[in-house]
Amino acid sequence: MTVVTPKFGMGASVLRGEDQAFLKGLGRYTDDIQPADLLHGYVLRSPVAKASITVGSTEAAKAAPGVHLVLTGADLAHLGKLKSGVMQRQPDGTKAPTRDIPVLCRDRVNYVGDAVAFVVADSRALAQDAAELIEVDYEAEDAASGTATALDEGTPLVWPELGSNRAFSYHIGDQAKTAAAFARAAHVTRIEFINNRLVCNYIEPRSAIGEWNTQENRFVLTTGSQGVHSMQYILADVFKIKKNQLRVITPDVGGGFGPKSFVYREHPLVLEAARRLGRPVKWAGDRTEHFLTDAQGRDNVVTAEMAKDKDGRFLGMKVDLLANIGAYVSQYGPFIPYIGVTMSTGVYDIQALDVSVTGLYTNTCPVDAYRGAGRPEAAFLLEKLVDACAHDLGLPVEEIRRRNFIRPEQFPYRTQTDRLYDTGEFAGHMDRAIEEAEWQAFPERLAQSKVAGKIRGIGMATYIEACAFAGSEPAFVELNGDGTVTLKIGTQTNGQGHATAYAQFLSEKLHLDIKKIHVRQGDTDELKAGGGTGGSRSIPLGGVSASRAGEDLANKIKRIAADELEASADDIELSNGAARIVGTDRMIDFSAIAKAAKNPDDLKGFGEFVQDECTYPNGTHICEVEIDPDTGMTEIVRYTIVDDFGVTVNPILLAGQVHGGVVQGIGQALTENTVYDQDGQLLTASFMDYAMPRADDLPFFHFETRNVPSTTNALGIKGAGEAGTIGATPAALNAVTDALYRAYGIRHIDMPATPARIWAAIQEAAAK
Repeated sequence: MTVVTPKFGMGASVLRGEDQAFLKGLGRYTDDIQPADLLHGYVLRSPVAKASITVGSTEAAKAAPGVHLVLTGADLAHLGKLKSGVMQRQPDGTKAPTRDIPVLCRDRVNYVGDAVAFVVADSRALAQDAAELIEVDYEAEDAASGTATALDEGTPLVWPELGSNRAFSYHIGDQAKTAAAFARAAHVTRIEFINNRLVCNYIEPRSAIGEWNTQENRFVLTTGSQGVHSMQYILADVFKIKKNQLRVITPDVGGGFGPKSFVYREHPLVLEAARRLGRPVKWAGDRTEHFLTDAQGRDNVVTAEMAKDKDGRFLGMKVDLLANIGAYVSQYGPFIPYIGVTMSTGVYDIQALDVSVTGLYTNTCPVDAYRGAGRPEAAFLLEKLVDACAHDLGLPVEEIRRRNFIRPEQFPYRTQTDRLYDTGEFAGHMDRAIEEAEWQAFPERLAQSKVAGKIRGIGMATYIEACAFAGSEPAFVELNGDGTVTLKIGTQTNGQGHATAYAQFLSEKLHLDIKKIHVRQGDTDELKAGGGTGGSRSIPLGGVSASRAGEDLANKIKRIAADELEASADDIELSNGAARIVGTDRMIDFSAIAKAAKNPDDLKGFGEFVQDECTYPNGTHICEVEIDPDTGMTEIVRYTIVDDFGVTVNPILLAGQVHGGVVQGIGQALTENTVYDQDGQLLTASFMDYAMPRADDLPFFHFETRNVPSTTNALGIKGAGEAGTIGATPAALNAVTDALYRAYGIRHIDMPATPARIWAAIQEAAAK
């Protein structure tokens, strides 16, 4: 009998098994779930950015058709606020005071969209109608909305009792050492720029269902998330209950990208309403609510300087970064700029660093982690600065990078921010990207564009990021009675393909068809703890744990099979869902093994990989653009990516992750921008005013890897979930800037480089 082992292990381009359900419309998202006797909630939100408020009578709303409950801030005094626990220490050793998010505002509102009341009715429409009957008096005040002006004299204070709009101050580096480096420098390059604010815009807007289980005397929350256990922990604190008094369930999730990690006000609101009413309560946000209230990303104003010797080698770097955190301190908000500046020196050997970060309150939606969470901001800053250094010295942009890369023989390399890079061959992937992008032949393509009346530019970014942060993600596997295997793990898929990727690790160890491996995530009753998905940690940490759990189960299966077949466990091999004695036809399938087990624990495997340091994926992106000077329209004509992800688990899933990240990075560089006016009104509150990248904005990507296995990770994996975004934004913007500089001498344009901005810059340059 010949048994063929399915080739589903690491390195195989296995297509995503979960896609069939999604393509057929059989996905099960939170808003698809309709418990019996379901009621619907609506949040009344502030129409002004800053005001003292008085909530008057709610009687008319309570008496409106179909209304079951009206809650205001006065009704929720027993609930705690949504708090952040990640404020870093300031230069004086203190931690700045936070301004936490109330479930409902009582006497003040601080941004457009701030939550004032919650109405529960038979339908969302009825709840919305009733909300308009609530009497709220807004005593509007002047607002602070701009990042660059938040600390200016005369700017209104978001929190007057603090005496400033300064939320916190951080410092990293050695000021004296950096001052000495600048003092001996032959050249200093200085840039100023804005890292524009973004709205995440995942395809599935947030929703939540709250239930009160009377028999068990506990809450049940169903909601899209990036990890149920952190939500359970935070909400237990809000309700002042034990964790086991709240069950959190996450079904299918249509995109996360960071902002679905957070606990929002609607989560405690639906739970509180369900407990009071004894019926399930659903809140489902629309796209406008998403724009107004879901945590936003980026929004930095930056000044940066690089000191160089006469040969263009970097001596030291200074950064002054203003980080807008919005009206309140969001869950991870204070940590995002901090983690970003720990990557300030990137792939370069820079021996002196002086970075100051100032967090700012403004009357805007809170800012928190968005794909890359600080690392895209750091990479953009550095790669824009490196290009400016090259232009100042008259050096090719690739040459200044080559001169300053950390060399392979310097690894392991400790940066000035105490990051420990384990491996890297930065010149290797840059050279390969240059070759594939036909960089040397660019002048020929430039000449062709000129003939057509167009301008052309080429830009690159060499990046490194930190991901898979120190810690672990345990994995639990079990052989079922029907011969299938179930994996339980505390990460949370948001569309990345976890069910396929994790199953590959198990398939490799168990020699089992991938279709017989089931992945379970998103239920605090099934698993008591888990770290969730974020920071590209799922596969580098969870994947290694799954591999080890599969190996543990495989050994147990072999021992049971050996007893049944009267052989030594060393003589048993697993193949195609069965165990057999090597070199014979004697075998027993997994279902029979499950029935033969004398102890249920013999059918369970466990694995945990604890990582002490981050992994550091890196790579080179090269973007080439053609611009019509008469309209400012930019076309990306070719895009090349060469990445180092250590070890590839699934090439086709990896390509999908990178492509998606690149699109998000290009979106920031060329189209997306969140704009508040001076009164704190959001001017870009819909897709009519906020331009997402579209298919015809994008080229076909060339993507390949040039991997150097990680020595930090047990399987050599570095992680890839955020890398595309980190490399794309500076590559795209550098390409646009290169085109403008070659044709008009324009050295700077802020993101997004929209047609209107490009056209205006060209007109101004032409007039001069």
